[in-house]
Amino acid sequence: MCGIVGYTGHLQAAPILLDGLSKLEYRGYDSAGLAVRNGEKKTEIVKAKGRLKSLAEKTDNGHALVGTCGIGHTRWATHGEPSETNAHPHMSDDGNVVGVHNGIIENYQELKEKLVRKGYSFYSSTDTEVAFKLIDYYYKKYEHTPVDAINHALVRIRGSYALAMMFQDYPGEIYVARKDSPMILGVTDGDCFVASDVPAILKYTRTVYYIGNLEMARMADGAITFYNLDGDEIEKQPTQIEWDAEAAEKAGFEHFMIKEIHEQPKAVHDTINSVVKDGAIDLSEVGLTEEQIKNISQIYIVACGSAYHVGVACQYVFEDLAEIPVRVELASEFRYRKMVLDPNGLVIIVSQSGETADSLAALRLAKKKGVKTLGIVNVVGSSIAREADNVFYTLAGPEIAVATTKAYSTQLIAGYCLAVQFAKVRGSIDDTQYAHLIDEMQQLPDKIAKILEDKERIQWFAAKQANAGDIFFIGRGIDYAISLEGSLKMKEISYIHSEAYAAGELKHGTISLIEDGTLVIGVLTQSELYEKTVSNMVECKSRGAYLMGLTTYGNYNIEDTVSFTVYIPKTDEHFATSLAVIPLQLMGYYVSVAKGLDVDKPRNLAKSVTVE
Repeated sequence: MCGIVGYTGHLQAAPILLDGLSKLEYRGYDSAGLAVRNGEKKTEIVKAKGRLKSLAEKTDNGHALVGTCGIGHTRWATHGEPSETNAHPHMSDDGNVVGVHNGIIENYQELKEKLVRKGYSFYSSTDTEVAFKLIDYYYKKYEHTPVDAINHALVRIRGSYALAMMFQDYPGEIYVARKDSPMILGVTDGDCFVASDVPAILKYTRTVYYIGNLEMARMADGAITFYNLDGDEIEKQPTQIEWDAEAAEKAGFEHFMIKEIHEQPKAVHDTINSVVKDGAIDLSEVGLTEEQIKNISQIYIVACGSAYHVGVACQYVFEDLAEIPVRVELASEFRYRKMVLDPNGLVIIVSQSGETADSLAALRLAKKKGVKTLGIVNVVGSSIAREADNVFYTLAGPEIAVATTKAYSTQLIAGYCLAVQFAKVRGSIDDTQYAHLIDEMQQLPDKIAKILEDKERIQWFAAKQANAGDIFFIGRGIDYAISLEGSLKMKEISYIHSEAYAAGELKHGTISLIEDGTLVIGVLTQSELYEKTVSNMVECKSRGAYLMGLTTYGNYNIEDTVSFTVYIPKTDEHFATSLAVIPLQLMGYYVSVAKGLDVDKPRNLAKSVTVE
């Protein structure tokens, strides 16, 4: 949650900060603020409630703030309502420390009481203000050095944080610290940058550093110095970012979401080709050996949101192809369950950002219990990527829209590749089946592109659903997994109440919600379950439901039952999710557009959930 950008160098800071924040607004858009330092002069702070454009207008797109060192923030509220007062940056009583924060300070009330006793006063209802006043307290108590002040404060702060701050006595310098919240630093030609995510600084530099947990850094004079919690200097090697800077722009599309939907054929193609070599799957870069694969007796897939839905789909694929038991767990539940983990198991953590708080905590719990871990992530060098025993990188590139599309699709491909290779190594499929499955996967990008060619028809139907009050998605087996993601896409960006149900469960209560005109979308890609789901749809129709069917070419008899049908190309049914999800992404998108909503930034949501 929340987006941080910082810059110090030779150029005017405010326009750079606003540009960076525009790339991070998907992380929070309740309010925004800038703090800019002009040499020895006092830091100037400007804040605005609401979207970033309000701050841009207030500062004349940054030109009203003069200075070459500054920090900026776009907020997703945790403590304290969205307001100009609660917006970041925050400062100490005398303005000595000015900073921005991503995360949650869990013991802020306790720290606040201590600081009040020391004579500090508070103007906001945020936990962030407490953090910077605590740093100010230790700065004045000890040797007036930022690193000493920060490390004394960090050992007393409980929770998660990424902090960026400026000190009155150190013009032209920015200090940062991190624990469990994402932060990336970059350098180029005498300029230094810090941000919550790569897209914010990709326009300016590809040379970046990942700061570790409980580490600090100083940005000054075109260089970055890193410190451990004891204040000792530590060495770090830079990483080169391979993402295309243009990939973080809209490129002529109306919204990032529709652009990213259209990028799925390439993202899926690139992810497949990252591990498929000469007609075989090569997991050597993932780090899994055949011996390790043979010895795995249980798989746990742990994730949140759409990544959890990837896990539900992949559970069917793993169990059917590789004949290995799989449990899919919500990360937010997994970390608090006192469950017994199979010591020969494999915990697969799925996260686009690699920073999802609950997923990261689940990874650490699994490692603590001695179970092997594998991360499926999109961001190189992210916390999950660094801490997991093995990592499978998806090649989705930067994903800006809050509602995931191409990251979801590449996570599916990663799951498919793992399942097919596990099946081959464990002997549950033969060479002919192995070759067939790889060939089917390699055809998926072209088939996704074919679906996108017919998007206008889906747009026409979606526009008619703008006034819907309830939408239900039903399916069985893998089709149920598809329904889960389709329903989430609908509700999170169109604000229409939507639920997904295993079709066979309708009679156990849910069918009582069906009334005249209720839209029910049936997903029917699994031939063995096709007739049963059709029967469930007929039951809904007899109670007044309006039906849409999503099925594969050839199942034309569905038109006798439903009012509107969407067809997808045939593929091996294990991989149907990759195709069936595309029309459902488009449905959610076009319903939202028809309602005039902000597709890329749905209310109350942020892209990366880095707080619990």
